[in-house]
Amino acid sequence: MLEQMTGRLDFHGNALLLRSQRQQTIASNIANADTPGYIARDFDFASALKNASGMQSGATAGVTQTNAMHMRLGTTSAGPARPDMAYAVQTQPSQDGNSVDLDRERANFVDNSVRYESTLRFINGHVKTMLSAITGQ
Repeated sequence: MLEQMTGRLDFHGNALLLRSQRQQTIASNIANADTPGYIARDFDFASALKNASGMQSGATAGVTQTNAMHMRLGTTSAGPARPDMAYAVQTQPSQDGNSVDLDRERANFVDNSVRYESTLRFINGHVKTMLSAITGQ
């Protein structure tokens, strides 16, 4: 019974952590828009959420580390807090080698902010529903 009540909260909690991580990544890209040679980073939110929720299938498991000496772009050992990072596709070539597209990053920042807020509202609504069920109101 308790698992059914907290299952949705766990899912939204993982989503909230991943949204926060993505917001930090996008903010870092925006902050480094004028840094020569900086390559924008991002991660696939949907696959990271599936991985964090335990819904990862073998067909979409991603790249595995074949040697302990290989470098990783991100780690998944800490659960949803550390998704696998990748480099964003460069849309506007620049002479200094910077791949940050400010228009795209700003749009991603706003989109992620709205989705973060909606996740908070889902959690808030679920908690209010549980409290009203517990108190019998």
